[in-house]
Amino acid sequence: MPAIGHRIGQRAAATAVLVALAAATGHAAELQTRTLEAFERYVAATEARMAGERAGDSPFLWIDRQSESDLADADERLLAGGVVVERLETRDGAGKAIKIPKGMVHHWVGTVRIPDVTLETTLALVQDYERYADVYTPNVRRSALLGRDGDRFRSSLQLYMKKVVSVVLNTEYDVEFQRLDSQRAWVPSYTTRIVELADPGTPEEREKPVGNDRGFLWRLNTYCSFEQRQSDTYMQCESVSLSRGIPFMLGALIKPFVTGIPRETLTFTLEAARRHLTGSETGS
Repeated sequence: MPAIGHRIGQRAAATAVLVALAAATGHAAELQTRTLEAFERYVAATEARMAGERAGDSPFLWIDRQSESDLADADERLLAGGVVVERLETRDGAGKAIKIPKGMVHHWVGTVRIPDVTLETTLALVQDYERYADVYTPNVRRSALLGRDGDRFRSSLQLYMKKVVSVVLNTEYDVEFQRLDSQRAWVPSYTTRIVELADPGTPEEREKPVGNDRGFLWRLNTYCSFEQRQSDTYMQCESVSLSRGIPFMLGALIKPFVTGIPRETLTFTLEAARRHLTGSETGS
C-alpha cells in the first residue's frame, strides 16, 4: 500500500506540473525592447569569447577546454557514438550574471564525433537545406533554401517542438560558412524571422503576430564549429536562444520543461547529423 500511495502521489505531482505548464504558456507574451537589448548584450559577450577561440587564444572546441578528467570522459562518450552536451552561461566583464528582464536565455553546447567522414562531406550536409525536413524529421517539418551568395545562405525551416505542449514555428535564417583553414570551419547562424503558428495543420492555420505569441522561441543563434581530425570530423554546435520568462511562483515547476526543449533539440540535431552521415543508428 505505501508503494501504491507513492505512485499516486507521483502522478498527482506530475498532473500539477502539466496544469501549471499549460496555464503559464497558454497566454500570449510580448517581446519587450529591454528583453531584446539584454539578450543582445549576452550575445555580444558570448561572441567575444568565440573570437578568441577562432584566433587561437584558447582551444577551438569546447571539449578541449575541459579538465583532463572531463576530457577523458567526453572522449570516451564520443568514441562510443554519443553526444556530449553541457549547459553554459556567459557573464559580464565583472563576472556578474547578465539578467534578461521578462525573458530567459538558454545556452547549450553539444559535440559529436562523425567517424570516417570528411569535413567537406559534413559541410555539404549542413548546406543542403532542401533536405533538412528529411534529415531532421520530426523536428523540422518543412525546409527550403531561400538564396545563396557565395558562402552566405538564407534558409527557412518550419520547426515542431513538443514537451507536454506542442508548438510549430515558421523560421528564417542568415548563415555564413567560414573556412578557418583546411581542417576547421566556423558557421554562425542567426534567425531573421520567427513566427508561431496558431491551429497548425488545420484550415484555420495562421501566423501569430511576431513577438506576441506564447514565447517559446523569440531568438535563436547557433554557432557550429567543425574540425577534421585524421579521418573523423568533430561537429560542435553552441546554441543561444531567447524565450519568455517564467512567472516566479511557477518557476520551480515549469523551468525544467522550458529549459529541456533547447537541450533536447540540440542533442537530436547532432545525433541526426551523425546518423545520416555514417548511415548508422548506433556508434561506430
